[in-house]
Amino acid sequence: MIGKKGVKEGVVTSCEIGISVNRCIRQFAEIAVDSVLSVADLKTRDVNFELIKMEGKIGGRLEDTMLVKGIIIDKTMSHPQMPKELKNVKVAILTCPFEPPKPKTKHKLDVTSTEDFKKLREYEKETFETMIRQVKECGATLALCQWGFDDEANHLLHHHNLPAVRWVGGPEIELIAIATNGRIVPRFAELTTEKLGSAGLVREITFGTSNDRMLVIEECPNNRAVTVFIRGGNKMMIDEAKRSLHDAMCVVRNLVRDSRIVYGGGAAEMACAVEVAKQADKIEGIEQYAFRAFVDALESIPMALAENSGLPPIDTVAALKAMQIAQSNPRLGVDALHKGTNDMQAQKVIETLVSKKEQLSLATQVVRMILKIDDVRVPNDEHEH
Repeated sequence: MIGKKGVKEGVVTSCEIGISVNRCIRQFAEIAVDSVLSVADLKTRDVNFELIKMEGKIGGRLEDTMLVKGIIIDKTMSHPQMPKELKNVKVAILTCPFEPPKPKTKHKLDVTSTEDFKKLREYEKETFETMIRQVKECGATLALCQWGFDDEANHLLHHHNLPAVRWVGGPEIELIAIATNGRIVPRFAELTTEKLGSAGLVREITFGTSNDRMLVIEECPNNRAVTVFIRGGNKMMIDEAKRSLHDAMCVVRNLVRDSRIVYGGGAAEMACAVEVAKQADKIEGIEQYAFRAFVDALESIPMALAENSGLPPIDTVAALKAMQIAQSNPRLGVDALHKGTNDMQAQKVIETLVSKKEQLSLATQVVRMILKIDDVRVPNDEHEH
């Protein structure tokens, strides 16, 4: 079992999968650990990845990637003159549009005179003002709307000092509701003070040479919803960073579920091979050869690792096996990084016990499935006969 610092050291190995994130591995490891521990339920040992939102924006450096204890949405205030920063915000989360009600059936409206048009305009204005009044009367200081609204509604919102954000996506609405402890309101008539969410700070951030803007909702009462804001020079780099971060988060999730670890570098496989070989020596008859075949399969992992690292595979595995038996040390593995030591604990190369068990179990199941097949037909065989 390892602590939070040890987890970060171990996750560094997982982040190395992504070539493009090599120069800021430690930063990404810390982001992965902090984000997972922020949303983890340590009582049930469960992690809900839906509470971790990854938002990528082209521009800037990979080192500008940061973890926000809140929500980032790729939106701005609906009116350019609305305030860019709000404190102690009460948020109304709406899934109803700022527009006059429409009949459910097909309809047609004939405007035949100037008076009719003025009446229609007055009706729309009164409807908008009624909606805005309902939002303000319940105590809301910010309206987040899933749908859009036209320029007149936008002007009236600004006129009545009610900042608003439009076209907020469905998944983002749900995350904001979770983070702010608010309720999603489908109708203006159902708005009450109890259904409002709260946030300590809502601000627009500007970045890049093109002054791109995004909205950040921070200091939320429920810190279990977080956002990883990834920056990169192009889309491919951002996608690679997202993939590497997701891999690292999966490692941390496995440690939350079961904090037991094994050492990498082929150390775990070699230790298993030594124990299985000991068990094979105790078996009489042909059954022992199945055990010895399993030993050969386990030893193929450190052998492949040694070969990929430019080391002589047979000599390396033989020496490693002899060292493990002589020292009774299951931490000894292949020195793939050429650091001068075979102790994987010193090199901080670890794997989760959960993932290692799954790997060996799945490989064994695949072999059993193949052994059940009587014959394999290859397309080339048909042409030869």
